[in-house]
Amino acid sequence: MDPLYEVIAPHIQRDEHSATKPVPPTSNAQITTYLNRLGTLSLSDLTSTEPASLLQNAQSHVRNLQALSKRSHKAIISSASYLEKLQDLLPGFGQKAGQLKEELPQLESAASDFAKKYDRSTDNEVLERRKRAMLLSRNVDRVSDVLELPSLLSSTVAAAQASSSTSASTSATSYASALDLHAHIKRLMGLYPNSELIAGISKQAEAEINDLTTILITTLQSPGLKLATAMRTVGWLRRVALELADDSATPSKPATALSTRSFDVSSTHRPDDGALGSLFLVCRLHALHAMFSALEPLRDLADQESAQRPTQPQKQTPQNSTTSSSSAFGTQTERYLKRYLELFREQSFAILSMYRSVFPPDSSSPQTPTTNQDPLLPLPPPVSSFALHLVSLLQDTLRAYLPNIPDKPARESLLTQVLYCAGSLGRLGADFGLMIAVLEEEGEGAAAGGEGAEPEWVQVVRKHRVQASRLEVLARGVGSGGARKAVSPGAGVVAG
Repeated sequence: MDPLYEVIAPHIQRDEHSATKPVPPTSNAQITTYLNRLGTLSLSDLTSTEPASLLQNAQSHVRNLQALSKRSHKAIISSASYLEKLQDLLPGFGQKAGQLKEELPQLESAASDFAKKYDRSTDNEVLERRKRAMLLSRNVDRVSDVLELPSLLSSTVAAAQASSSTSASTSATSYASALDLHAHIKRLMGLYPNSELIAGISKQAEAEINDLTTILITTLQSPGLKLATAMRTVGWLRRVALELADDSATPSKPATALSTRSFDVSSTHRPDDGALGSLFLVCRLHALHAMFSALEPLRDLADQESAQRPTQPQKQTPQNSTTSSSSAFGTQTERYLKRYLELFREQSFAILSMYRSVFPPDSSSPQTPTTNQDPLLPLPPPVSSFALHLVSLLQDTLRAYLPNIPDKPARESLLTQVLYCAGSLGRLGADFGLMIAVLEEEGEGAAAGGEGAEPEWVQVVRKHRVQASRLEVLARGVGSGGARKAVSPGAGVVAG
């Protein structure tokens, strides 16, 4: 093959720009195969058929190249353009690879610091904070419900205030809901005493409960307070205002006799009532003064007669009729005192009887005297002082306006009305009937007649006893049903 190749090598067409020597036949398998084939052909084949075969093969290759170029010219062009760009990209890629190699230690150090920072095997503040955040995210509905408790309590208190004047059942439901919400907030405060969120909610709830306490106290001051409403209101106050129900500083003791009769108005009081009894009495006293303020026009007229009393001569005529001018004097005062006594009798009996029902006496605990304590303690029940205060109010009013009435029958009628009022309160152990004797001694024109005559209050008491005995006989069944009604505590005064 080598001699044959040397013979045909000068005739091989090469690129005129190529300065390389012909390739040896042993370096190319195709050249070696073709030279081996030429060695097997005869001379005639070499001169006749071989050139035609080579021409045919060349044309076939040309057609194949044309078809390939037509079919894949776009891919070839793209490959050529990418190949040109690859020369520019390779240096940049090498530069970036070098930078990455230089920064790999820093990346490894940062990864090590991150793994050390968020290591779960030790106490990690960041992880704990993230755990709390995730826990808050999972319980956001519960937290929102807790945050809505103050606003819900506020709306419940507002609903209770709005419905207190319309529907008793609705207001009772609203009060009960508000108290349940407050109890729930206090329970949360006990479970989580160190939580700032619960502390803030509890502070807002206390403000709303103070408003609720104000509403309840205002309810106790209403003029038309009923026993059922009073008992419910005091029960709610026991749950809301615990400081009012704390009675540790004022233990009870039996009240002493403060009048001719046994002043046993709740001689012992329950130890868990605390200041609620005093609060109840103060509220009812406020309502009583509000009712008395409705008599302001009549009292103004009575004050005018009081201003004219020093210059108006009083003629005491126990049997003869007075003149028209003297009979007209004191009429306005009589009207005022009648209305005042009617209102006083009705409301004083209602207040004391309601107090006994709301705060029943506790007789189960025996009273054992102690020697090593303050002689001024324990204090008596507040109702004892309250009854005395009511009597002092009536006494001051009678002392101020009764001298304005010169007419003896009118004055006796008023004193009889006072005795009926005293008998009404006497059913509760607060009889003050002998107060008219003190008024008789202090009055300016209260004498019955001339010297040696019987005092007026004695005559009034005697007549009252006669009337009371007759009414008692009728009440036992001798009389009609109307007589029984006349002796009830709320009945009107029977004039003699």
